[in-house]
Amino acid sequence: MYEYLTGVVTFINPYYIVVETNGIGYQIALGNPYRYSSKLNQKIKIYVHQVIREDAHLLYGFDSLEEKQLFLRLVSVSGIGPKSALAIMASEDHSGLIQAVESSDVTYLTKFPGVGKKTAQQMILDLKGKFGELSIDTPFSLFDEANTKDATALSEAMEALSALGYSDREIKRVEKQLKEVDNQTTDEYLRQALKLMMKK
Repeated sequence: MYEYLTGVVTFINPYYIVVETNGIGYQIALGNPYRYSSKLNQKIKIYVHQVIREDAHLLYGFDSLEEKQLFLRLVSVSGIGPKSALAIMASEDHSGLIQAVESSDVTYLTKFPGVGKKTAQQMILDLKGKFGELSIDTPFSLFDEANTKDATALSEAMEALSALGYSDREIKRVEKQLKEVDNQTTDEYLRQALKLMMKK
Protein backbone atom coordinates (compact mmCIF):
# COMPACT_ATOMS: atom_id res chain seq x y z
CA MET A 1 0.00 0.00 0.00
CA TYR A 2 1.27 3.47 -0.87
CA GLU A 3 1.13 6.50 1.46
CA TYR A 4 2.32 9.17 -0.96
CA LEU A 5 4.26 9.68 -4.19
CA THR A 6 6.83 12.32 -5.06
CA GLY A 7 7.35 13.02 -8.73
CA VAL A 8 6.78 15.32 -11.69
CA VAL A 9 3.28 16.11 -12.99
CA THR A 10 3.48 15.24 -16.70
CA PHE A 11 -0.19 15.17 -17.78
CA ILE A 12 -3.57 16.57 -16.69
CA ASN A 13 -7.08 15.78 -17.93
CA PRO A 14 -10.60 16.00 -16.40
CA TYR A 15 -10.26 12.62 -14.67
CA TYR A 16 -6.67 12.31 -13.46
CA ILE A 17 -3.10 13.52 -13.47
CA VAL A 18 0.03 11.52 -14.30
CA VAL A 19 2.93 11.76 -11.86
CA GLU A 20 6.23 10.36 -13.13
CA THR A 21 8.55 8.78 -10.57
CA ASN A 22 11.70 6.87 -11.53
CA GLY A 23 10.59 6.52 -15.14
CA ILE A 24 7.09 5.24 -14.24
CA GLY A 25 3.98 7.36 -14.83
CA TYR A 26 1.33 6.87 -12.14
CA GLN A 27 -2.25 7.71 -13.13
CA ILE A 28 -3.86 9.37 -10.09
CA ALA A 29 -7.59 10.14 -10.03
CA LEU A 30 -8.62 13.43 -8.39
CA GLY A 31 -11.81 15.38 -7.79
CA ASN A 32 -10.31 18.44 -9.50
CA PRO A 33 -7.18 17.54 -11.50
CA TYR A 34 -6.91 21.10 -12.84
CA ARG A 35 -5.86 22.41 -9.44
CA TYR A 36 -2.47 21.00 -10.45
CA SER A 37 -2.31 23.11 -13.65
CA SER A 38 0.28 25.43 -12.14
CA LYS A 39 2.38 22.39 -11.17
CA LEU A 40 2.64 20.88 -14.67
CA ASN A 41 6.23 19.69 -15.27
CA GLN A 42 7.08 20.40 -11.63
CA LYS A 43 7.85 18.06 -8.75
CA ILE A 44 5.05 17.49 -6.22
CA LYS A 45 4.26 15.30 -3.23
CA ILE A 46 0.78 13.78 -3.38
CA TYR A 47 -0.90 11.50 -0.84
CA VAL A 48 -2.55 8.47 -2.43
CA HIS A 49 -5.00 5.69 -1.66
CA GLN A 50 -4.78 2.49 -3.69
CA VAL A 51 -7.87 0.46 -4.58
CA ILE A 52 -7.29 -2.99 -6.02
CA ARG A 53 -10.13 -4.44 -8.05
CA GLU A 54 -10.30 -7.57 -10.14
CA ASP A 55 -9.96 -5.54 -13.35
CA ALA A 56 -7.82 -2.58 -12.22
CA HIS A 57 -5.38 -1.13 -9.69
CA LEU A 58 -6.46 2.47 -9.04
CA LEU A 59 -4.79 5.38 -7.27
CA TYR A 60 -6.73 8.31 -5.78
CA GLY A 61 -4.81 11.46 -4.92
CA PHE A 62 -4.98 14.07 -2.15
CA ASP A 63 -3.19 17.28 -1.29
CA SER A 64 -2.86 16.45 2.41
CA LEU A 65 -3.11 13.58 4.85
CA GLU A 66 -6.25 15.17 6.33
CA GLU A 67 -7.90 15.21 2.90
CA LYS A 68 -7.02 11.52 2.47
CA GLN A 69 -8.55 10.72 5.86
CA LEU A 70 -11.74 12.55 4.88
CA PHE A 71 -11.88 10.46 1.68
CA LEU A 72 -11.45 7.23 3.67
CA ARG A 73 -14.29 8.22 5.99
CA LEU A 74 -16.55 8.95 3.02
CA VAL A 75 -15.86 5.61 1.28
CA SER A 76 -16.63 3.81 4.54
CA VAL A 77 -20.27 4.89 4.10
CA SER A 78 -22.52 2.33 2.42
CA GLY A 79 -23.48 3.68 -1.01
CA ILE A 80 -20.42 5.91 -1.48
CA GLY A 81 -17.61 4.60 -3.66
CA PRO A 82 -14.29 6.27 -4.52
CA LYS A 83 -15.71 8.17 -7.52
CA SER A 84 -18.61 9.57 -5.46
CA ALA A 85 -16.24 10.49 -2.63
CA LEU A 86 -14.00 12.42 -5.05
CA ALA A 87 -17.04 14.22 -6.48
CA ILE A 88 -18.14 15.21 -2.96
CA MET A 89 -14.64 16.44 -2.09
CA ALA A 90 -14.26 18.35 -5.38
CA SER A 91 -16.49 21.13 -4.07
CA GLU A 92 -13.63 21.96 -1.66
CA ASP A 93 -16.15 23.01 0.99
CA HIS A 94 -14.90 20.40 3.44
CA SER A 95 -15.89 22.38 6.51
CA GLY A 96 -19.40 22.79 5.02
CA LEU A 97 -19.58 19.05 4.41
CA ILE A 98 -18.53 18.27 7.97
CA GLN A 99 -20.96 20.84 9.37
CA ALA A 100 -23.80 19.38 7.27
CA VAL A 101 -23.11 15.89 8.63
CA GLU A 102 -22.83 17.12 12.22
CA SER A 103 -26.07 19.14 11.95
CA SER A 104 -27.92 16.37 10.02
CA ASP A 105 -28.50 18.68 7.02
CA VAL A 106 -29.84 16.18 4.45
CA THR A 107 -30.77 18.97 2.00
CA TYR A 108 -27.16 20.20 1.78
CA LEU A 109 -25.75 16.69 1.37
CA THR A 110 -28.12 15.80 -1.49
CA LYS A 111 -26.64 18.65 -3.56
CA PHE A 112 -23.59 16.47 -4.25
CA PRO A 113 -23.71 14.34 -7.43
CA GLY A 114 -24.83 10.77 -6.76
CA VAL A 115 -26.03 11.52 -3.22
CA GLY A 116 -29.74 10.95 -2.73
CA LYS A 117 -31.75 11.27 0.46
CA LYS A 118 -31.02 7.69 1.55
CA THR A 119 -27.25 8.05 1.06
CA ALA A 120 -27.27 11.44 2.82
CA GLN A 121 -29.02 9.88 5.81
CA GLN A 122 -26.49 7.02 5.79
CA MET A 123 -23.64 9.58 5.75
CA ILE A 124 -25.09 11.26 8.82
CA LEU A 125 -25.62 7.93 10.58
CA ASP A 126 -22.10 6.64 9.83
CA LEU A 127 -20.04 9.85 10.10
CA LYS A 128 -21.67 12.09 12.71
CA GLY A 129 -19.19 12.75 15.52
CA LYS A 130 -16.27 11.13 13.66
CA PHE A 131 -14.58 14.25 12.26
CA GLY A 132 -13.16 15.52 15.55
CA GLU A 133 -9.47 14.98 14.82
CA LEU A 134 -9.58 16.26 11.24
CA SER A 135 -8.24 19.80 10.85
CA ILE A 136 -9.60 20.74 7.43
CA ASP A 137 -10.19 24.41 6.81
CA THR A 138 -9.43 25.74 3.35
CA PRO A 139 -7.91 22.94 1.30
CA PHE A 140 -5.42 23.36 -1.52
CA SER A 141 -4.16 26.73 -0.29
CA LEU A 142 -0.65 25.64 -1.29
CA PHE A 143 -1.51 25.91 -4.97
CA ASP A 144 -0.63 28.96 -7.00
CA GLU A 145 -2.95 30.49 -9.54
CA ALA A 146 -2.66 28.49 -12.74
CA ASN A 147 -1.12 30.53 -15.51
CA THR A 148 -2.92 28.98 -18.47
CA LYS A 149 -5.84 31.32 -19.16
CA ASP A 150 -7.31 30.53 -22.56
CA ALA A 151 -10.53 29.79 -24.45
CA THR A 152 -10.45 26.06 -23.71
CA ALA A 153 -10.51 26.58 -19.94
CA LEU A 154 -14.31 26.75 -19.71
CA SER A 155 -14.85 23.64 -21.85
CA GLU A 156 -12.25 21.71 -19.81
CA ALA A 157 -14.03 22.74 -16.60
CA MET A 158 -17.37 21.56 -18.01
CA GLU A 159 -15.78 18.24 -19.01
CA ALA A 160 -14.45 17.89 -15.46
CA LEU A 161 -17.99 18.44 -14.09
CA SER A 162 -19.19 15.63 -16.33
CA ALA A 163 -16.39 13.40 -15.03
CA LEU A 164 -17.60 14.13 -11.49
CA GLY A 165 -21.08 12.84 -12.37
CA TYR A 166 -23.09 16.03 -12.90
CA SER A 167 -25.85 15.79 -15.53
CA ASP A 168 -25.78 17.66 -18.86
CA ARG A 169 -28.72 19.78 -17.67
CA GLU A 170 -26.86 20.83 -14.50
CA ILE A 171 -23.68 21.55 -16.49
CA LYS A 172 -25.49 23.69 -19.09
CA ARG A 173 -27.11 25.72 -16.29
CA VAL A 174 -23.78 26.71 -14.71
CA GLU A 175 -21.97 27.03 -18.05
CA LYS A 176 -24.40 29.77 -19.05
CA GLN A 177 -23.51 31.72 -15.90
CA LEU A 178 -19.77 31.15 -16.27
CA LYS A 179 -19.70 32.39 -19.87
CA GLU A 180 -20.25 35.87 -18.43
CA VAL A 181 -16.88 35.63 -16.61
CA ASP A 182 -13.78 36.18 -18.74
CA ASN A 183 -10.12 35.29 -18.44
CA GLN A 184 -10.30 32.42 -15.94
CA THR A 185 -8.18 29.27 -15.68
CA THR A 186 -9.77 25.83 -15.86
CA ASP A 187 -9.30 25.46 -12.12
CA GLU A 188 -10.96 28.84 -11.43
CA TYR A 189 -13.93 27.99 -13.69
CA LEU A 190 -14.30 24.59 -12.04
CA ARG A 191 -14.19 26.02 -8.51
CA GLN A 192 -16.85 28.60 -9.42
CA ALA A 193 -18.98 25.95 -11.14
CA LEU A 194 -18.87 23.70 -8.07
CA LYS A 195 -19.93 26.62 -5.85
CA LEU A 196 -22.85 27.30 -8.21
CA MET A 197 -23.81 23.61 -8.13
CA MET A 198 -24.05 23.77 -4.34
CA LYS A 199 -26.52 26.68 -4.60
CA LYS A 200 -29.04 24.77 -6.73
